[in-house]
Amino acid sequence: MLNGKVLVLNQNYEPLTICNVKRAIILNYLGKAEIVHTMNGKIIRSVYRKFECPSIIKLAFFVRVPFKKIILSRKNILRRDGHRCQYCGTSQNLTVDHVVPKSKGGEDSWDNLVTACIKCNNKKGNRTPEEAKMKLFTKPKRPSHITFIKNFAGKIDDGWKPYLYM
Repeated sequence: MLNGKVLVLNQNYEPLTICNVKRAIILNYLGKAEIVHTMNGKIIRSVYRKFECPSIIKLAFFVRVPFKKIILSRKNILRRDGHRCQYCGTSQNLTVDHVVPKSKGGEDSWDNLVTACIKCNNKKGNRTPEEAKMKLFTKPKRPSHITFIKNFAGKIDDGWKPYLYM
């Protein structure tokens, strides 16, 4: 239970990161954070005190965070696309595909790279999706750090959804 996930919000309620329950309780105990939402009646007991198990905490002081630029990499493209082929939806034998092929002026960018299975990548070949008569499930775009918080969290607590813009 101490390794459960807790959403950490900045003082302005902007999602910052995820920490474990133990860290969240320590931050709350030291007065560095306040509990915004708890895990439906779950309690952690010590010898002298009991603590409600937090699900969301808000920092007491504003933390200035530099713009979180997400690095363009194969791993991050797979994460952004949910480890699914953007043409057929399978999760087997995945590669990265250029929507507009490099030979036609396509570049390595968030807007031009998608996850594709080997079968769809070979079917598309050196063509655009329109030329190959293939449709993308989602238009590729640069992800925000909130996208990666959602992916890291796995199963998301219902209380988190308003803070993660869901």
